[in-house]
Amino acid sequence: MIRRRVVVSGEVQGVYYRDTCRRQARAAGVAGWVRNRPDRTVEAVFEGTPDGVDRLVAWTRHGPELAIVDDVAVFEESPEGLSGFDILPTA
Repeated sequence: MIRRRVVVSGEVQGVYYRDTCRRQARAAGVAGWVRNRPDRTVEAVFEGTPDGVDRLVAWTRHGPELAIVDDVAVFEESPEGLSGFDILPTA
């Protein structure tokens, strides 16, 4: 089990980034959450198998069709044992 936190910048709010991220995570069997931040970035946490988490981190680099991703910062964290995948309110 691994955990990664990502912060995605670019044109990533208002393009169904969070909902698509949730669907991608559920399909990959990855737990965690995603939310918009006031600085117009999107932040997400992924927990699961290395393959599943790596798949999600790779997806964040392009996002949904309408997104324009400029940068993805990835941070390694200790797993917390999350279950399910949620869209959280803006930070």
